[in-house]
This record gives sequence, C-alpha cells and structure tokens, in this order.
Amino acid sequence: MSNWRIRDFHSSDMDGILHLWESLKADNVDPVYALSEVLASCEKDHAVVAVQGDQVVGAAVGRAAHDQGWIVFLATLPEFRGRGIGTSLLAAVENRMAPLGLNKLSALMPESETRVEAFLGRGFQLKQNLHYFERTIPVQRQELEPLSQLGGRILARDLWENVAGMRREKELLERRLVLPLAEADLADQFGVVPPRAVVLFGPPGTGKTTFAKAIASRLEWPFVEVFPSRLASDPKGLAGALRETFLEIAELEHAVVFIDEVEEIAAQRSGEPPSPLQGVTNELLKIIPAFREQPGRLLVCATNFIRALDSAFLRHGRFDYVIPIGLPDVHAREAMWQRFIPASVVDSVDVDLLVSRTEGFSPADIEYAARSASQRALEKAVYDVGASPSGGSAPASDARKGPVTQDYLDAIADTRTTVSEEVHQDFLEDIDVLGRV
Repeated sequence: MSNWRIRDFHSSDMDGILHLWESLKADNVDPVYALSEVLASCEKDHAVVAVQGDQVVGAAVGRAAHDQGWIVFLATLPEFRGRGIGTSLLAAVENRMAPLGLNKLSALMPESETRVEAFLGRGFQLKQNLHYFERTIPVQRQELEPLSQLGGRILARDLWENVAGMRREKELLERRLVLPLAEADLADQFGVVPPRAVVLFGPPGTGKTTFAKAIASRLEWPFVEVFPSRLASDPKGLAGALRETFLEIAELEHAVVFIDEVEEIAAQRSGEPPSPLQGVTNELLKIIPAFREQPGRLLVCATNFIRALDSAFLRHGRFDYVIPIGLPDVHAREAMWQRFIPASVVDSVDVDLLVSRTEGFSPADIEYAARSASQRALEKAVYDVGASPSGGSAPASDARKGPVTQDYLDAIADTRTTVSEEVHQDFLEDIDVLGRV
C-alpha cells in the first residue's frame, strides 16, 4: 500500500514546488513553462500535490484557456518515480478541471523528457510532427491596469516597418536607441550604456510623434504619452501632477514615455519674480535624473522650437541624444507616395513627377495631398461620370478606377506647405548648434 496521498495545493507547498522544479533542472530537463508561470498557476488555477507525510513529492498544475486545458507542470521527485504518482496526479488535476467543460486537455513537454508514461497512462496521445512556436509578450498582466490608468497602450508591432522612407532617420534611431535597448546584455558587454532620454527636434509635421510611436512598437514596450495640458487641471497643480505621473510610470517594467511640444513646460527660465511655469520646468529637470536611474525605460521629448528650450534642459547628463527629424529627401518622398497611392493605380501614376513637385513638403503635407487627391477622384467618379480626367468623355467604369497623376498635381498645387524656407534654414542651423547624435 502506498504511503503517499494526493491533495489540493496549499500556499505552504510553494517550497515543495521549487524543490520539484530544481529536481527537473538537475536532470537537465528544461520545463516548457517558466517558473513564474507555474507558481502563478499554482495560486490562481488548478494544482494538486502528492505528499508523503509533510513532504511534497510530486505536483501537477493545470490551466484552462476557453474550452481547452493545459498541463503546465508535472513533476515527481526522482526517488518516487515509477510508483504511478504522475498518472494519479494527472487524474486528480483533470478531475478538478472537469466542471469547466473542457473539450481537450493538452500538455507540452521538452524533447529531453523521456518519462511520458504518466500521460500515456491517462489516455493522452503523443502527437508527432508538430512544431511549437512561442513569443514572449513584454507586458505582464499585472501591468495592464496601471498602464490603462496612465492612458498608455500597446501599439501595433508593425509601426516601425510602416514608416515610409526617412531611411537616414530610421537607421540613426535603430543604431543609437533601439539596438542598445533591445540588446541590453550585448550592449553591456561592449560597455555601452543604453539611452534613457532623447530629444527629437524639427519643423512641424516631420514625423516626430510617428517616430516615437515606432520606437515603442519596435521595442514592443508600452507607449505612454504625457499631456501637460491635461495635467494642468489636476488639483495638485501641473508640477505635482507631473511628479505623480512619473512615479506611476516607475511601476511599469518597460515604457516609452513621450512628451510632445515639450517647450511648453521646459522653456527658457527668465524674469523676476519666477513665473508658475518655471516651477514646472524645475520639477521636470529634477524628474529626468531620477527617471534615468530606472532601466527599461526611454523618455522621448519632441519639440518644434528647440531654441525655446531652457539651456539646462539639453545639457549632457539629462539627454543622451538630441536628434534632428527633418524634411523627407527624394527617396523618402518616393516611398511616401508609393505608400499613399492606391495599389490599383500606382503603376499608371507618374510618381517621379510627384516627388519633384513636393520638394519642401513635410510627411504630413504629402499625406494631406494624397488624401485630397483620392477624395477629388472619388467625387469625380460619383458626380462627374461623363467627364474623364483628360477632359473628354469616359464611361462610368473608367471614371471609377482611381486617382490619376493630374489629381495629385492639382492637390499638390492646393496644399499649403507647413514648413517655410525660413523655418527650414533655422532647422539646419539648429542641427549644427544643438544637434547631438
């Protein structure tokens, strides 16, 4: 008669689970599920243990996902194997999960694990020719609530790839920011300290916000945008609300924190007596060093008017890089037009002509012109069926194919560019004087 028995998991059994885990590792078995996942499921899902006296000698842990159950952990101490404990543990955990109405119970085991008799004994089938795919989600479940309270979000994973053109800027950001943050261990090996704070500066509409979001997407980190205008209504005042917000951000494991138009709260301090806004600037200058001490975070500040920033704000030690984001060059404009023109008509549109006609356009200007051309073409197709783009008559089917080159040229002619020549020249000067890459 066996001298062990099976019962439900108790919190006091946690040390026993750890001992079982260590016994697997000692046998060169690498469990599929991480230890943190197993311990979390012990507390929140379905777990049973086999005990002899007060000693935990085996355990099985199950988790339900919709109508399918998963065995996330099954282990028996080496000296107790071969006694049918594994099969009994599986039976017990299956009984605990039976009221859930599961259609299937599955288990993943490492290839090095040879003790599969417990599963076969419970009627499990060993599936051949299967591939197991896994991707780590960087945001933990417990972070979702504080992230939501901050107004943060998880961005789509393809934003980086969707930034059309701007190859020079993308390469610079990839090398300076993404690489040392995404490969922190490798960066440490080379003595590289990952960046903690950067400033993106440039004329309006050049894509600074887009790049900040793309960086978060590329790193797969939560994106938290701080809006000073919203914090100003807080009873604690703007400075107090700003401090409280960054304390809450400190609770996240990873985050890209974005402040747009940062010159609104970090302008040059002057005048006697000090204005209330100077207190906000002082608070932000104190926040940044504390923020820099926390790994796994990146502060991105964007400004259209870098000359307006307080001189102490940009000094070394607060921001690792001060990166210019300028107007798109020829290659970037071509990529943008290729993206915005419908695929059904792009081969018939003179993209090179559009590129040459939009020198000095910002990405926002090009997008506006493209959307405007599409709208004009749609209206022509619906309301001017008898008029072809060339001025003659055309059947309705021809008129509805999509925008043509002239639609785009007309939209370009009617688009007021965001960046004047004077502003662009000032930007080029700022690169030499204030840029730091």
